[in-house]
Amino acid sequence: QVQLEESGGGLVQVGGSLRLSCGVSGRALSRFTTVGWFRQAPGKEREFVAAMRGTGSTTYNTDSMKDRFTISRDDAKNTIYLEMNSLAPRDTAVYYCAAAHLDLQRSYRSPNAYGYWGQGTQVTVSS
Repeated sequence: QVQLEESGGGLVQVGGSLRLSCGVSGRALSRFTTVGWFRQAPGKEREFVAAMRGTGSTTYNTDSMKDRFTISRDDAKNTIYLEMNSLAPRDTAVYYCAAAHLDLQRSYRSPNAYGYWGQGTQVTVSS
């Protein structure tokens, strides 16, 4: 049984940093070609944050995220990461990691394209 578990969320002040981790168990992370991070704020739909495909290429939802966030993976540790810097109140949300076996060339922004999800970790940025 494949499981993804996020950690590293918490309360941080404006301008602070957090590093989210997503541990994968039940199957080697190397078997998942595309990994991603999404977030969901109260009353809003789940939003794409970042993805890394099998080629190693990374994509971010907005230029602001691209400038402040970094997605990475360590297959030896079966862990996906999201480094977040210069956090702002608008970044407050529950953050989810996701994984897919396929190379999601055109659908990596869609939550429906990922077959495996973590339970989420809360990130709260206080002003």
